Amino acid sequence: MRLQRKALLLACAAMGTILAGNSKLSGAQQTHPHVFFRVRLGSSATTPLSGRLLVFLKQGKGDTEVNLQEFHPGQKDTQTWVAAQEVHHLTPGAAVEFDADRVAYPKPFSALPPGDYEVQAVLDTGHTYNYAGRTPQDWISPVATLAQWSPQSPETTLTVSGHPARDPKRQAALAHAMQQVRPGEIERQQMVSPLLTRFWGDSTSVRAWVILPPGYARNTQRRYPTVYFTHGFGADMDYNLVMGSMIRDRMIVHKMPPMIWVMLDESCPEGTHEFANSVNDGPWGTALTTEFIPMLERTYRMDATRNGRFLNGHSSGGWATLQLQIDYPSIFGGTWSTSPDPSDFHNFTGPNLYAPHANVYHRPDGTAYPLMRIDGKVVATIEQFAKTEAVLGPYGGQMTSFDWVFSPRSASGAPMPMFDRVTGDVNPVVVAYWRDHYDLAHLVEKKWTKDGFLLKGRIHLFVGTADTFYLDGSAHLLDARLEKLGADPHFSFIPGRSHFNLYTVGQDRYGLFDQIAAEMYAVARPGVNWKQ
Repeated sequence: MRLQRKALLLACAAMGTILAGNSKLSGAQQTHPHVFFRVRLGSSATTPLSGRLLVFLKQGKGDTEVNLQEFHPGQKDTQTWVAAQEVHHLTPGAAVEFDADRVAYPKPFSALPPGDYEVQAVLDTGHTYNYAGRTPQDWISPVATLAQWSPQSPETTLTVSGHPARDPKRQAALAHAMQQVRPGEIERQQMVSPLLTRFWGDSTSVRAWVILPPGYARNTQRRYPTVYFTHGFGADMDYNLVMGSMIRDRMIVHKMPPMIWVMLDESCPEGTHEFANSVNDGPWGTALTTEFIPMLERTYRMDATRNGRFLNGHSSGGWATLQLQIDYPSIFGGTWSTSPDPSDFHNFTGPNLYAPHANVYHRPDGTAYPLMRIDGKVVATIEQFAKTEAVLGPYGGQMTSFDWVFSPRSASGAPMPMFDRVTGDVNPVVVAYWRDHYDLAHLVEKKWTKDGFLLKGRIHLFVGTADTFYLDGSAHLLDARLEKLGADPHFSFIPGRSHFNLYTVGQDRYGLFDQIAAEMYAVARPGVNWKQ
């Protein structure tokens, strides 16, 4: 990790521990003696380890191991309690006293009623739990049963001695994709960016998988339209490779037209940089458009024209592609963004950030703002999500990722939080900065006189009416703003679709890719029948 970035993230970690340790954030005043666990590093470790030690606890006996193993910040399980503590240079065989009351959610563990519980410890050595969940680099303890346990029970010892198991389905998909990684089919590209390296003070690269269409190696005189794809929060280069392999498979059987797909990696230690120019994350948009894309167009037979460059991305990647189209309309010929993060901050997954005395946790009547729904049922509120994220780690999560991309820099060098993690109160100074730099509905209106002719008809958006994170609300506002401008937007609100099944057409999980690719190809090659 770069030294400057590491120092800043460590400072954020220190502040995050203070914030998460606040008794209001933990959910209850600490009036009882604290609950402690003794957590030991097993002898299977060969070197001292540091990281964020997490202890997960859930009521039950013998039947909750899967739930504990799979607990992930993107899938809030409000029945699971979690506590955290930073550990430094824990040597094999040594143990630490783990205070399960100091940094905990939803409450300090001393507030638990007596009963049967399952408990597990995880040592997050890379501080990546908030982004990726459990990784093969983490250390975990076996799930222990606490029968007839109470906060007054004797201290329990947990030994972190193994690594989380790899997901067999994901491993199989990755293995299939790796079989296509060869010249002329799928190639990895990584370029050290002078701009980003200067910003961070150490070598920083833009990375992507380049997916080449069938026949690329044979048709040496042919140039191809290119799609720049960006993934959502929690994904990485492995995900991009799997998705790129799926796209190439579809081109082979003529479900999709022959195009080059560049599967861009937008993950970073702070979350996702979303290829935006940010005072905290660096000039990713400029690095992409002035360094990486020109390098690719020198390397591959790409149609290096505006009508030969397109954008597609989902979720955080959907926002990134909207932003790139609006900020660089002379470079890209159109975006097909799906389920994008909020593009109009009058509806930031529900809350209106511009309202007087805005609060992201509660409406003016005191009711909670939901954040996640499944089959119409609310499964997590913004408050639950944000406070759990604060315990899991002070950076790398979705809420802090927004701050890293959108916020001004504080005097300490860290991003200014848009809202108070304890109370949910919005900082209007930060929101004003967000509006002027990253509220896409505001920006497109501001830019319309100058760039409207380049953007008209070029913005396509797909979102489900049952989007898991309520992102259809913000999309409706952007659609209305574009319609008022005469921007000829192409928005599709797909009935009943959620964040995670949006691309499904009939029985085909990825059928929407076919429609999107065909629409792009029609712009690049009008009248050409690519199916012949």
